[in-house]
Amino acid sequence: MSITVEVGSLSGKTTKVDMGTDEQVETLKNHAETALGVGKGRLVDRFGRFLDAREAIKDSNLQNGDTLMLQIGTVQACGAESAFAVVLGDGSVASWGRATCGGNSIAVQDQLENVQKIQCTRAAFAAVLENGSVVTWGTAQHGGDSSTVRDELKDVKQIHASRRAFAAIRGDGTVVTWGDTDLECGADSSAAQGQLINVQQIQANDRAFAAILADGTVVTWGAFSYGGNSSAVQDQLKDVRQIQASLHAFAALLGDGSVVTWGCAALGGDSSAVQHQLKNVQHIQASDGAFAALLADGSVVTWGDHDDYCDNNIITVPHQLNNVQQIQATSRGAFAGILGDGSVVTWGGPRYGGDSGTVQHQLQNVQLIQASESAFAAILGDGSVVTWGDAAYGGDSRAVQDRLKNVQQIQATHSAFAAILADGSVVSWGSPLHGGDSSAVQDQLKDVQQIQASSCAFAAFLGNGSVVTWGDAACGGDSSAAEAGMMDVNDDGFITLEEFQRFVGDAGGLGELFEHRKKSEHLREGQVLELRVMPNNGVLIDFVDDESEKTGPKVLSRQVVPQSWIFSDTRINPEEKGLVSAVVVVLKLVPCQRAALAHEEEEEEEEEELLSNTQALFVFVQIGVDSAIQVVHIHIDRVGRFMETDEYYRSQFETGTSSGALDSISEKI
Repeated sequence: MSITVEVGSLSGKTTKVDMGTDEQVETLKNHAETALGVGKGRLVDRFGRFLDAREAIKDSNLQNGDTLMLQIGTVQACGAESAFAVVLGDGSVASWGRATCGGNSIAVQDQLENVQKIQCTRAAFAAVLENGSVVTWGTAQHGGDSSTVRDELKDVKQIHASRRAFAAIRGDGTVVTWGDTDLECGADSSAAQGQLINVQQIQANDRAFAAILADGTVVTWGAFSYGGNSSAVQDQLKDVRQIQASLHAFAALLGDGSVVTWGCAALGGDSSAVQHQLKNVQHIQASDGAFAALLADGSVVTWGDHDDYCDNNIITVPHQLNNVQQIQATSRGAFAGILGDGSVVTWGGPRYGGDSGTVQHQLQNVQLIQASESAFAAILGDGSVVTWGDAAYGGDSRAVQDRLKNVQQIQATHSAFAAILADGSVVSWGSPLHGGDSSAVQDQLKDVQQIQASSCAFAAFLGNGSVVTWGDAACGGDSSAAEAGMMDVNDDGFITLEEFQRFVGDAGGLGELFEHRKKSEHLREGQVLELRVMPNNGVLIDFVDDESEKTGPKVLSRQVVPQSWIFSDTRINPEEKGLVSAVVVVLKLVPCQRAALAHEEEEEEEEEELLSNTQALFVFVQIGVDSAIQVVHIHIDRVGRFMETDEYYRSQFETGTSSGALDSISEKI
């Protein structure tokens, strides 16, 4: 039995889906997403009820002719130092980057449903679910293991993070902390638990936390030298409205506009030298080791490190620091203030962006300023961009200046910038290794809605729900593993042919995938030495890494394609490593050939005969090597012998000699 339902999106677009009632709601949703050309979402019925994607349609109370709404949530992303995690529109999570830093969430994937928000330390992630529980993954000592407090993590409303610890605020205003208890970093709040009542806000620096209570007082914990002990100023911490943090200190803004500071005195924790000036403060901006306070009259007061971080030359330019509207800071201690007339004043370390003299005449009608570790980028009223600071950190944009037009927003890694233009394309500059060069994925950067950054890589989120990454592959610049996870739309550990075809279609067809493969900066060739069918064990591929010829002796590798992958369409196996890895599909095997492959005989001659007689279409989906999915079609009868001898066999199917599925019909699947 089947039913037909109409599914609509908020854009007004609708589609009709016919589906058997024994199918899961997830399958219906996938068909609707594909037809509407959108990313993952959740189905809502006419009563405003979210449908359970795991239910069978016959158990979901859906009726023939029903109208459903596909609700696409706003994509939320969090970039740790070397990994990304993204909350998709349906409340699931995709992660990639360095596995030990949270780039692999497969161990908790079945728990990551209906995720509302996400937070990260340096090397771990914490997700708050709709029911108020929390799921964590990544390095245990950075908060990736919350098992010791799991029973306490209920009704969680907010999560905040220091470098190696998390602090969760629950609905009743109490706080739960976890992370590295060996290093004093705020993971252990036991000494302060008796005071942590009616907590409203939490601020964190590198190794300490500060909580504002409902009565305006403050409770601190963590490393004393980082501000984890505020006893010296506790009597002053009353009617606190907000707290700002540098790496090693805190600055609290009180209701009367005054400021109280504590923590490392040399890095912003001691404001005594300027305390008499800190009146009617409206906003506080921090760098790693210094603070700048914006006063109601538009003047600015700064304090903190005068040497390595901010070279505090404010005393030489006090007349310019008037009518300041906004302040931005680089990590290394330079500040930039936008004045009321749209011009800019800079101060602090000259080599870190504190000297804008060479571009001062261009800094007119400035709307917004973004900062990397040691450089600034300003968006002007006409959509153009002006940069200054250390060129290695994005302070020199001359190479892309003619493309920086109609810029809408800018994001930064430690040493590179990426700008989204009005047409949804992206321009990047700065350190190529850290995201300053997006040429390998430029043709994919279309209809970009937002960009998120880790320390050394960028992730762009497109209007269709897909993700494009670039930069340091080890730090999240390669999301191919996450893409494989996205192919497995029902998260059952298998990729069906239908799921694979949907992914290829979203990517623009096989031709688009191949074109991207050719351009990839992560491309590594390999010479196939031998390909053998192993009864009961699948297919064995021996190959050599050609890349190693440039750097040293050849590296021989072996990839076993398990039999389970062959006889169950496709299977994800994240434990498999190698140049060719993760997913294999074998189709078009007639029954006698399947029986032959399962035969117990292991004699070499029979193996060779099986290989030559198997009419198979192999599809290798490469994960972890290329920033896009690599698809290779091989007709064993026609090209098996070439694979054993031709180290550039890849080019044969691209030129059509190996029955590669490059025809127009296949491209449209």
